[in-house]
Amino acid sequence: MAELVLASGSRARAAMLAQAGVDVECDPADVDESVVKRSCRANGVSVEATAEALAELKARSVARRHPGRPVLGADQMLECDGVWLDKPGDREQARAQLRTLRGRTHRLISAAVVVRDDRRVWHHVDGARLTVRPFSDRFLEDYLDAAGDGVLQSVGAYHLEGLGAQLFERVEGDFFTILGLPLLPVLGHLRTQRILGE
Repeated sequence: MAELVLASGSRARAAMLAQAGVDVECDPADVDESVVKRSCRANGVSVEATAEALAELKARSVARRHPGRPVLGADQMLECDGVWLDKPGDREQARAQLRTLRGRTHRLISAAVVVRDDRRVWHHVDGARLTVRPFSDRFLEDYLDAAGDGVLQSVGAYHLEGLGAQLFERVEGDFFTILGLPLLPVLGHLRTQRILGE
């Protein structure tokens, strides 16, 4: 049995941890993120604090099923000129999001929280700035054709590690944070807990 539990169904996060040598059990959290986001937005909570709150909520909901084990919750949010974007539900929404981002700079915020039993033991929030190039409508349609439904699994409708790299003219920030998990700080925490070797 893996010592660390990942409170997520994200294949990207699980792959990042596995490729870094972390033995992890995936147990996705059942959390209605839209309710939390609406509440945070209405109360003037920052995008960073909202991502952290969602990561903690996911970790806490899964920790109940794994007494005594560390549970890692994670969340990523996209903010562009004060507007928060979510994963697109279909191709039309993906097209609209990419048109919104075209020629503009947006921020990706990734939060990670570790909970053991009912106690938060660690957290980290990191951000990156990405500038989308002013691509043509023809390129956009070709991109959506080639990328397929995979873009629906990503806030912003792109995967920087794949074809989505063609959308950008500048990227500032940690690559792992952009993929959805501040991996290096997570690994540092796991070393302090002796889950990974020093």
